[in-house]
Amino acid sequence: MGGKKISKLKVKWLCGPEVGVMIFVMSLCWLASPAAAQAATMYFSPNQGSHTVGQSFSVNVLVTSSDQAMNAVSGRVNFPSDKLEVTSVNKSGSIINLWVREPSFSNSDGSVTFEGIVLNPGYRGSGGKVISIQFRTRALGSAVLSISPASVLANDGQGTNILTGLGSASFGGEVPVTGPQASEASSPSPSGAAGVPAAPKVSSTTHPDPNKWYTSQTATFSWDNQPGITGINVLADRNPTTNPGSRSDGLRTSYTYKDVEEGVWYFHIRLLNSHGWGAISHFRFQIDTTPPPPFFVKLKDSAQTTNPQPAMVLAATDEPSGIAFYRLKIGDQDFIKVSPEKLTDNTYILPPQEPGVHTVLVQAVDQAGNFSTAAQDFEIVPLESPQLIDYPTELTPSEVLVVRGKTYPKAKVELTLLAEGRAPVKQETDSDAQGNFVLTWPSKLTAGAYQFSLQVTDSRGAKSVSTQPTVLLVNERPLVRAGQVVVSYLTIVITIISLLLSLLMLAWYSVSKVRRLRKRLRTEVTEAEQALHESFATIKSDIKSQLKLLDKAKTKRDLTREEEKVSKQLQRTLAQAEQLVSKEIEDIEKEVK
Repeated sequence: MGGKKISKLKVKWLCGPEVGVMIFVMSLCWLASPAAAQAATMYFSPNQGSHTVGQSFSVNVLVTSSDQAMNAVSGRVNFPSDKLEVTSVNKSGSIINLWVREPSFSNSDGSVTFEGIVLNPGYRGSGGKVISIQFRTRALGSAVLSISPASVLANDGQGTNILTGLGSASFGGEVPVTGPQASEASSPSPSGAAGVPAAPKVSSTTHPDPNKWYTSQTATFSWDNQPGITGINVLADRNPTTNPGSRSDGLRTSYTYKDVEEGVWYFHIRLLNSHGWGAISHFRFQIDTTPPPPFFVKLKDSAQTTNPQPAMVLAATDEPSGIAFYRLKIGDQDFIKVSPEKLTDNTYILPPQEPGVHTVLVQAVDQAGNFSTAAQDFEIVPLESPQLIDYPTELTPSEVLVVRGKTYPKAKVELTLLAEGRAPVKQETDSDAQGNFVLTWPSKLTAGAYQFSLQVTDSRGAKSVSTQPTVLLVNERPLVRAGQVVVSYLTIVITIISLLLSLLMLAWYSVSKVRRLRKRLRTEVTEAEQALHESFATIKSDIKSQLKLLDKAKTKRDLTREEEKVSKQLQRTLAQAEQLVSKEIEDIEKEVK
């Protein structure tokens, strides 16, 4: 659906001589105010609104001095304490450099007071912020704010009070509604005619909550038409109670505005039936598309400090919605959400940090969710490590570890004990007013090798680096150790003697077995020798018998050539065999012996 551009407001044209009269009067008013060129005004922004009971809202106190520089401002804001209460006063984004009297408030008196100075060359401009006051609606009804007494002094060396105008503001308290809030307020029909339509119930899909800020510049509103409705009239402007007029914008149940500028706006609607125009509904919607302007993170301490919780000034500003909260991230830690209302003089104390260089990332987030980012490095310088004066390097299991030293007065000293294969264990003690300390380990240590180191933490939480590890040996008593050594040596000697005895027994067994073997062998050799002699004697006897037969045959006839050859061969074989057998038997006897 096509929409109106909200910056183009409806113009109600006048007819007749009234136009000339109005122009003439306005001209006289402008000519009659020459003193305004050298004047300053103090006023509220916003200066009107309507809020439900229990709802919080913020009001800025602004000063304008367009033609002459001013250097001091003071005032007292008065409010009805039965209708409103102050929850905080914020100096973030103030033009004041030096506060003569810090802004303070009293809900019992219904007042907020302030007094400050703008350093040379002073302030010259429009809408300079002095303070921001956070109110909470306490009861129904109208609450009027005023400023009195007040002063704005010129930067002319004489302290001339150039304040010529003081603004006021009016805020209404409403009954809270449950569920989505349809319209912020409604006005009765100006005609008061009977039967005219009631104020329609308005809702918005783009800006549903009148008290929240949104980044969307397209605003859509919808409503239900009652039976008999013949026309509607809609208008959007910055006035919370505008009458949209009596010209019909057709018959529809929704309307969309596009390219809406930033700021607080009000959608006004009334319905028409046969009896006339009805009551008016007013629906507030708020738009902020611009992130907060660039800002710097300031450290109250030096960028190098031993303070583990340095103070950081968070003073981002934002128009029009204001800073909702800050997000801080230190190194790899999680984001921390900080509300401006919880800051004192815009100062935030960081959580305790370990020694070393850190980077803090700060995001200033406005009410619409836009944010700007700033970063700052800082270094936590470690304290000096504790000084060891008296400590052991060797103990027995019956002795207790006692360490004496010196460090900062009234500080906490922590000893970390580490043994191989075990998790580190810690023990703490406090130093006295002179910084002396004695740390006694609560239990006796078992035998083994240890290392221990010390670290100190002062009352601020600042820490030192740990001392260099000191080696500690826990051994048994000397006599026990000597006994253990003797037992160890005896064990070795007994083992060696047992081994030697075993070897001797094995050797004796081997020799005995060899002797028995030699004895059996000698017997066997003797028997073999005897058997060999007997066998060889039998063979020899048989050969000789054959030779005798041949010799006997030779006496009766001549032997044949073959017989002669056999006879000679038998004689040679017999001689060789006898020689060989004799030699082998001789060798066997030598081996056996």
